[in-house]
Amino acid sequence: MSGRAAAARFLCGALAGLVLFGGIWAGGFAWFVHDALRPAVMPPRADGIVVLTGGQGRIEASLRLLADARGRRLLISGVAPHATPASVAVRLQPVARGAMPPPDMWARVTLGRHATSTIGNADETAAWARDNAIRSLIVVTAGYHIRRAMMEIGRTLPDVTLYPYPIQPPVLRDPYHVSSLRVIATEYDKWILASLGLARDMDAYGRRDSGE
Repeated sequence: MSGRAAAARFLCGALAGLVLFGGIWAGGFAWFVHDALRPAVMPPRADGIVVLTGGQGRIEASLRLLADARGRRLLISGVAPHATPASVAVRLQPVARGAMPPPDMWARVTLGRHATSTIGNADETAAWARDNAIRSLIVVTAGYHIRRAMMEIGRTLPDVTLYPYPIQPPVLRDPYHVSSLRVIATEYDKWILASLGLARDMDAYGRRDSGE
């Protein structure tokens, strides 16, 4: 076989591989978009609730669950280091019975200040769950982030029962817009890496994750 023929065969094989990979990725991405758009189902009552910050509507949703007694304690994971319950409350829309939650409700809220990534959220959640004897947990985050969040938290809390509560942030109101698809595709790739067990290695090398 001539060198030119061998090179042509190699290129054809490489192209076929790329087409196959692209088809698999696209099929998986279509499923991921559909999964991200699923409406939330009200979870059963649990010991605790954790909300992963990083997008609109997440904290409000978690406070509604707490106000409705779906969990006895709430962790808001990944807040700014200087945040206080009062500063968080000021920027929230009314979440319970047409009014802000009563002041004593904040006694059941913990602000997690250390997490800067989904893996950091998982580690912070695990420490909080152990300190508060949490055996069942509602996980609140965006619909496109819920799969990876559940995976990472499940790895740090294998003996805790997890219930997903995905919300629909503004980016999912028009999921087929180019900017929305870009956000979802980025999260899809991160979920693939997490599924392969590569995300924690990346995080260890300081690759900051927005938590989305």
